[in-house]
Amino acid sequence: MLIVGLTGGIATGKSTVAAIFEELGAYRIDTDRLARVVVEPLQPAWEAIVHSFGRGVLAASGSIDRKKLADIIFAEPEKREVLNKLTHPAVRTLLREELAHARKQGVGIVLVEVPLLYEAGFDCEVDCVIVVKTTEKTQLSRLLNREGLSEEAARLRIEAQMPLQEKIARADYLIDNDGPPAQTIEQAEKIWQLLRQECSND
Repeated sequence: MLIVGLTGGIATGKSTVAAIFEELGAYRIDTDRLARVVVEPLQPAWEAIVHSFGRGVLAASGSIDRKKLADIIFAEPEKREVLNKLTHPAVRTLLREELAHARKQGVGIVLVEVPLLYEAGFDCEVDCVIVVKTTEKTQLSRLLNREGLSEEAARLRIEAQMPLQEKIARADYLIDNDGPPAQTIEQAEKIWQLLRQECSND
């Protein structure tokens, strides 16, 4: 089984690209989904977050208010580190469980979508990495339109991650998602054929 990591900068279009690979036949694991699972009410990570950040980060339902928490962690880097230490081990455990399940099912290629793949050391869990890139101008525009953030808040989110150029330098495969959708699909299809060859050779 070939485990492929998919990452990139915020708002570069990782989920769009992941959906293309899923359509091509990859078994897709989205770690953002796993991260939402581990912070569900009364889960250990939920309790740790409430203990560390206070009940002010909770919505009326008792669940974590992701926007309130994001406003805190993007404004204060040290608190972002605290949150990562509380959630990443639990996400890694769930990821390994899903990978074991995929292996039992006889899956050939697994695509693991991880926004902080390098920052959180998840590159150790995968065999190769695809990085999705755009210009910072495109990232900023997408963030402003998608999240309704101020430009300052959007820039804080971009700057909170490893510089995109560093990720590109470490990538095995690169997808430029700054052009029309057809161009992105064409790049993904070419990489998919290479991944299938690599899987066959193993």
